[in-house]
Amino acid sequence: MSAVAQGHQVHPDGRTWKNHFPKGDLWVFGYGSLIWKPPPHYDQRVPGYINGYVRRFWQASTDHRGTPEQPGRVVTVIERTFWETLDDPLAHLESEASTTGKVWGAAYHIPASHAEEVHDYLDEREIDGYSAHYTPFHPTVDIEGAAGSTGSAPIICMLYVGQPTNPQFLRDAADREPQNVAQVISAGHGLSGKGSEYLFLLEKALEGLGLGTADVHVTDLVKRVKAIEAEGLAEAEEEEAGLKVTRSLEGSAEGSDRENGRATIE
Repeated sequence: MSAVAQGHQVHPDGRTWKNHFPKGDLWVFGYGSLIWKPPPHYDQRVPGYINGYVRRFWQASTDHRGTPEQPGRVVTVIERTFWETLDDPLAHLESEASTTGKVWGAAYHIPASHAEEVHDYLDEREIDGYSAHYTPFHPTVDIEGAAGSTGSAPIICMLYVGQPTNPQFLRDAADREPQNVAQVISAGHGLSGKGSEYLFLLEKALEGLGLGTADVHVTDLVKRVKAIEAEGLAEAEEEEAGLKVTRSLEGSAEGSDRENGRATIE
C-alpha cells in the first residue's frame, strides 16, 4: 500500500528531494532505528551529528513498537527552539551535557540508481507520523568522493521527523514525563518487537558510534526501564513463591488428610 494511501505527509507538488540532491543520489540521516537497521543499497555509512534538535521518545507508535490499542513509544527529534518552550524535567541535564545542541547518528549515502527505491522504502517504514525534512549533517570522518571533505564540512541530509503537529506526538505534558515514558516503553510491543528492545538497541548503537555513551535522555530512560523490569521480575518471583507456598501447604494438607484417614481405619 502506498504512503499516500496510508496518510503519510507527502508534498502537494510531489517529492522535492531532488532540489536538495541535484545529482540524483541521496543522503539519509538516522537518529533512531536507522543507526542499527540501515536502509538498503547504501554504499557509505558516516557517523556524525545534526545541530538545533533534541532527541526524545515523545512519539507514539501504533505499529513497530506498539498497537493502536496500546501505543508504544519511539524516538523523534524536536527543533531545539520549540523544545525550549516545553516543560522537560531533563532540561538541566541537556545544558550540562558535553554534546549539548548535537544529535548524534549515522548518515547513509544512497547512489542515484537506487534513490527513488530507498525513498519509497523509507516512506513506508516511517509512515506512522513522520515526514521528510532536510538539514545540514556534520560528519566526523572524511566522506568518500565529497569535494573538500575534511571530516567537518557539513552536507545536506534527509531525515524523517515526527513533528509536534503530527497526531502521534505526545502533546500532553504528563505523557512526556520520563517515568511515564519508561513505563510505556517497558510495556510496549509491536510488529518489530518490544519497546524496551528498541531503547536498548538505540543505546548500544549510539555507543557504537564512538561516543562511548548515548545522550542523557536515552541513558536516563535505560535506567528507568531496567528498574521497572527488575521490579517486574521481582514481582513475578514473589508471585511464584506465593504459588509454591500455596501448593506446598495444599500438598501438606492433603498428606495430612491421608494420614488421618489411615489412622482412623487402623
